[in-house]
Amino acid sequence: MTEKKKKLRSADWFNDPSQPVDTALYLERYMNFGLTREELQSGRPVIGIAQSGSDLAPCNRHHLDLAKRVREGIRAAGGIALEFPVHPIQETGRRPTAALDRNLCALGLTEILHGYPLDGVVLTTGCDKTMPAQLMAVATLDLPAIVLSGGPMLNGWQGERRVGSGTIVWEARDRLSAGQIDLEQFMREVAASAPSIGHCNTMGTALTMNCLAEALGMSLPGCAAIPAAYRERTQMAYRTGLRIVEMVREDLRPSAILTRNAFLNAIKVCSAIGGSTNAPIHLQAIAQCAGVELSLDDWQRFGFEVPLLVDCQPAGEFLGEDFHRAGGVPAVIGELLRGGLVDGDARSVSGRSVDEEYRGCRAGNARVIRALQAPLRERAGFQVLSGNLFRSALIKTSVIGAAFRAKYLSDPARPDVFRVRAVVFEGPEDYHARIDDPALAIDELCILVMRNCGPIAYPGSAEVINMAPPRELIRKGVAVLPCMGDGRQSGTSASPSILHASPEAAAGGGLALLRDGDLIEIDLRRGSVNALIDDAEMERRRAALTLPVLTDQTPWQEIYRERVSALDEGATLRTRGEYTRVIERFGTPRNSH
Repeated sequence: MTEKKKKLRSADWFNDPSQPVDTALYLERYMNFGLTREELQSGRPVIGIAQSGSDLAPCNRHHLDLAKRVREGIRAAGGIALEFPVHPIQETGRRPTAALDRNLCALGLTEILHGYPLDGVVLTTGCDKTMPAQLMAVATLDLPAIVLSGGPMLNGWQGERRVGSGTIVWEARDRLSAGQIDLEQFMREVAASAPSIGHCNTMGTALTMNCLAEALGMSLPGCAAIPAAYRERTQMAYRTGLRIVEMVREDLRPSAILTRNAFLNAIKVCSAIGGSTNAPIHLQAIAQCAGVELSLDDWQRFGFEVPLLVDCQPAGEFLGEDFHRAGGVPAVIGELLRGGLVDGDARSVSGRSVDEEYRGCRAGNARVIRALQAPLRERAGFQVLSGNLFRSALIKTSVIGAAFRAKYLSDPARPDVFRVRAVVFEGPEDYHARIDDPALAIDELCILVMRNCGPIAYPGSAEVINMAPPRELIRKGVAVLPCMGDGRQSGTSASPSILHASPEAAAGGGLALLRDGDLIEIDLRRGSVNALIDDAEMERRRAALTLPVLTDQTPWQEIYRERVSALDEGATLRTRGEYTRVIERFGTPRNSH
C-alpha cells in the first residue's frame, strides 16, 4: 500500500473535511506551541514518543535526553513528533512494589495511544516493567511501534572486581550478616555498582526484558544492550526515530511481529542469556494482549533444554557493558540460529527477518558469549514445577551453584531429589522479625517458605523470596538455604528459589495449608514439589483455613486485587471483553465535541 493511498490515523483529527468544527478544535490547540496547520494537514505521520524518563524513574531518566535524538530522527524521516509522559515505574523506589504499576501503566498508555492523534509510537524502556507495560499497550491496540531501550549502566568496580547492581546487594548482605563488613562498607559496595546513567548492569529483569524486546523483533538489531552512556545509544535513538516513520508508511504493526514463533524465540534467548525469573510473567502478559497463545508450560517445553551461553551476573562473572562489547543479543541469536534453535523467519521492526539480520552475527569475546558447543551450563532454562502445594511454580536452573547441588541434589541413590523441613513466614516483616530466632532451630535441612506475597496479598507480588539464612548459619559458612514462596525475587539474585507458586496462599493455594515442621520433597527429575502430608490431613487443614484479611490502601489496589490473575497467567487484569487489535476492530474513537 503506497503512502498516497494510505490514510493516516491522525487525519481523522487534523484533516476531516466532513467535520470542520471538530477538525478546527483539534488543530488550533496543537498549533499553540508552534506547530503549523500546514504540517498537521500535510499527511506527515504523527509519531508519539512515550516518555518513561523522570526524576522518579532514575534508570530511565536519560530518555529525557535521548528523546531529542528520537525527535530529530522522526523529523528527518518526514514525521512530526509529539512527546508525552507515561506512568513512572521504578523497581527500587516504588512501595509496596512496582509490580502494581505495570498494569496501570499499560492501561494508561493504551488510552493515550487510542484517544490521541498518533500514527505510531516510540516506546522508551529501561527499568524492569517499563518494557512489558508499554508492549502490552501497543499489542492491545496494534499501532505501529518500536522499542528504544535505555541501556545498562557502565560496569561497577571495586578494585579489579566487577560489582553488579542488585547482585552485590545480596552478596554483601551475607557478609554484613556474618560480620565480615560493617554497614559503611556495605553501603559503599552497593553504591559502587551504579556508576552511571542506565538500568541494572547485571542480567536482571531490566536487561533481560530489553534483550527480549529485541528477541521478539520489537527493537532494531543491536539496540538492547548498548550501555546508556555510550554514544551508540544516542545514535540508536536517532535511527529508531527514522525507522518508526518508515514503519507507519509500511503499515508494519506489532501483529506482524509478535507471533507465537517470536515469543518462542524470546523464551530460548532468555535461557541462553540466563535471564530473569520475572520474564515469564511479562511475556505471558504481552502475549495475552497480542492474542497469542502462550503458556508457562512453553517455557519448559521450548526453553529448558537451551544451554547458558552468556557469562553475566548473577549466573556468571561479567556485566552488561561486557555483554554488549562481546556482541550482545545479535551474537546470541546468531549462535542460536546456526544451531537451529530459533525461527529465522520471524520478523523484526527493521523490516527484515531474524535470519537476514542475525545469521552472520558472532561473539567478539568467547569468554562472555560462549558457543553452543562450549556453554557455561547445559539445559539452563526455567523448570516448571507442580505438586500438592501449587499447580505451578518455577526455578531458575542456571543459578543452581556447585555448593547447592552438592548439598541437596547429589544423593547417588536419588539424584536431584531432596527432602527438607518447612519454616514458614507470613511475609517479609515476619521473616525479618523471626529469622534469627533460635527456637526455629533452622539448619541446612530446612526450606524457608514465604507466603502472602503474591499479586493479591501483597498486593502486586513482591521480590522477597530470596531469603538469607539466619546469621548464625551464615557465620558457619552456609550462605544459601532452599527458599520457596508465592511471590517473586529480583532478577539480579542468584538464589535458586522456587518462585511464583500459583495459586497464591491468599487465593487459597496450597502454601496456605503449610505448617512449620512439615516435610517437603522436591524432585527436579519429575518437576514435582510435594508436602509429605496425607490427603485427609490436607483436607482437615483446608476446612479450617481462614484467608488473611487484606486492606486496600488506595483505589487502585482495590481494583487491582479484584481483577488480577495469578503469576503463572501473567498477573494481568481480567476483563469481560477481549481487547486485541483494538484500532483495527473499532477504528478511531468518537469525536469529543
